[in-house]
Amino acid sequence: MPTPFDSSLRQQSTLADRVSVAGYGFWSGQDIRLEFRPAAADTGIVFVREDLPGNPRVPARVDLRVNKPRRTNLVLDDTPVEMVEHVMAALAGLQVDNCEIWATGSEMPGCDGSSLPFAQAIQGVGIRWLSATRPRYKVTSVIRVGNKDAWLEARPAAQGMTVEYHLDYGPDSAISPQSACQLVTPDSFLDALAPARTFVLEHEADHLRSLGLGLRVTSQDLLVFGSHGPIDNRLRFADECARHKALDMVGDLALGGVELVGHFVAHRSGHHLNAMLGQQLRQLYDIQTLSRRVAS
Repeated sequence: MPTPFDSSLRQQSTLADRVSVAGYGFWSGQDIRLEFRPAAADTGIVFVREDLPGNPRVPARVDLRVNKPRRTNLVLDDTPVEMVEHVMAALAGLQVDNCEIWATGSEMPGCDGSSLPFAQAIQGVGIRWLSATRPRYKVTSVIRVGNKDAWLEARPAAQGMTVEYHLDYGPDSAISPQSACQLVTPDSFLDALAPARTFVLEHEADHLRSLGLGLRVTSQDLLVFGSHGPIDNRLRFADECARHKALDMVGDLALGGVELVGHFVAHRSGHHLNAMLGQQLRQLYDIQTLSRRVAS
């Protein structure tokens, strides 16, 4: 039986230099600038609100997640950072373990609705390896969250992290049933997952606008599906919607703070189930870590 720990842990990493990404929040419409800064080993990923007195810090931890529809938000001591999943996916997909993200507002820039702008910025400055090793957890048995209609499973795998998503909104949906499966490496993340964009149905977009949300967003900024497909836009992949859901899985599961080895399979799941599974995996890692320390 595989063990959750092994001796082939890779070195931790951080950015080789600072780099910035600017845009506006899809939900709030507010302009925002992020500056990704190098950080020391074992810092993890930390969001810093430079627009607030004292520059409060919010670590990227799954236990700080709060339930909000259609996105992943974190809150610590009443300080929020919002829609962090695409930023987290870019960092995790490119194996950046330690980074401070200085933000001029609460919501991360939506850019084109994907992780690509963040990933390209990170790739542009490169990464620097550190002397400490990256914590790793290997899935050793099937762990399932959800119900018969929407579920997410972690399954054992020999190596690496594979994300698989099965999307099916039924025969009347403008989005056809589709699946995507990808072993996540820096190269495959950049090519196959990072470009996949956020999507929404036209009637959902209209409803959000009626609530005063997403007023700056147009159908050219992300994928808005009408009855005949994307409006004023073209798909980057035939299965772009499933790929984007897989991208979200990478970002949400990264909030566990450890490198995961396993095959993660989802059916009609979303951010809430991603967080549920991420919390269980983090708890199992902590238990295994404590057990090993006691045994030694």
